[in-house]
Amino acid sequence: MGRQAVTIRDVAREAKVSVATVSRALNGHSNVAEPVRRQVLEVAQRLRYSPHGAARSLSSRSTQTIGVVLPDLHGEFFSELIRGIDAAARARGRHLLLSSYHGDRDEQGAALRAMRGRVDGLLVMSPYADQPGFLAENLPQPLPAVLVNTHPAEAAWPAFEIDNHAGARAMVAHLLQQGHRRIAFIGGPERNYDARERLRGFRDAIGAQADAHGVEYTGDFDEASGHRAGGAIVQEAQRPDAVFAANDMMALGCLYAFAQAGVRVPEDIALAGFDDIPLARFVHPSLTTMRVSIAELGGRAMTRLLAQIEADAASGEGEGDEPAGPDRHVLAPELVVRASTAAAATEMHGQARRSPRTKRRKE
Repeated sequence: MGRQAVTIRDVAREAKVSVATVSRALNGHSNVAEPVRRQVLEVAQRLRYSPHGAARSLSSRSTQTIGVVLPDLHGEFFSELIRGIDAAARARGRHLLLSSYHGDRDEQGAALRAMRGRVDGLLVMSPYADQPGFLAENLPQPLPAVLVNTHPAEAAWPAFEIDNHAGARAMVAHLLQQGHRRIAFIGGPERNYDARERLRGFRDAIGAQADAHGVEYTGDFDEASGHRAGGAIVQEAQRPDAVFAANDMMALGCLYAFAQAGVRVPEDIALAGFDDIPLARFVHPSLTTMRVSIAELGGRAMTRLLAQIEADAASGEGEGDEPAGPDRHVLAPELVVRASTAAAATEMHGQARRSPRTKRRKE
C-alpha cells in the first residue's frame, strides 16, 4: 500500500497550533507571528506536506504564485534581481512564475496577458511602459502589480527604481576629480530606461564641467558590445583619459579589449562601470563602479507586492486600502572606488546624490 498523504491536520498537530493558524502561515497572511510561521513551515517541510493546489485555489482563489516578467533572464544583474525576489517570496510561502521577452514589445504584451488566472500578482520590468496605454492594455485587471526599474506613462502602479541619473553624475564627478577631462561613455540599449538615464547623467555631468569633453559609443549591456567599443577606443588617434561603461558587463568586455591591445588600466586609460556585479571585484585590476543593491531592489519590490495582495485579500477583491508609503521608491547607488581608476586605490565608498559631489569612505 502507498504511504498515506500528510494532511493539514497532521501539520497542525505536530506544530502544536490550530489548523487555521497553519492555513494562515502557509498562505502568507501577515497576522501570524514570525516564530510561529517559521515553526509551521519547518514542520510542513519535514513532514513533506504539500497542499492540494487546485483545491486551495478554488477555495481561496489564491494560486500562491507570483508572476515575474523581465526583459531577460541571462546575466548577473538578472540573477541577483531574481535572487532578491525569490528570497522575499519564499519568506511568505510563495512561488515564482518567470517569463522573459528578449526585447520584443508584442512578446512582452503576450507574456503579461498569459499571467491571467495563474498568479496572485505581478512584478514587471518593461521598456515599453512609457508608451501610453501599454501597461493598461496588457496587465491583467484587477491583478496587483509592482514595477521594477520601469518608467510608466501613467502613475497607476507602485514602482521601485535606481537613481541612475545621480549615479552616473557621481561616477563622472569621481573621474573628473581624478584629473580626467576627455571621458568616453559606452551606452546601453536605446530602449532601456536605465541606459537612457545613465546617458543623461553622463551628459549633464560633462556639460557642467567647462573643460571636459565627452565621447559616446554604443553598446548593448553585454560583454561583446563592451569589447567592440574598447576595440574602437584603442584605435582612436586621440584616446580618452577614462572610459565609463553604463554597466559592468560592458566594462569587463572593454577591459579585455584593452588588455589585448596592450593598453594598461588605469595607467593609460581609467575604466569604470555601473552595478557592482560580484565579478567586478575579482578581475584585474578590480573595477571601480556604482554599487546597486540589486537583490535588495527585487526583495523590496516583492515585499511591497505581497503587502498589496494581503491587503486586497483581507478586504475583498482589490477594494482594500493600499499599504501606507509612497508609490515611487528610489534607491541611490553607491560609488565604489577600486584599482581601475586609481593605480594604488583601496576600496572606498560614497552615497550617490543628485549633486555630482560625493563623499567617500574606506571600506
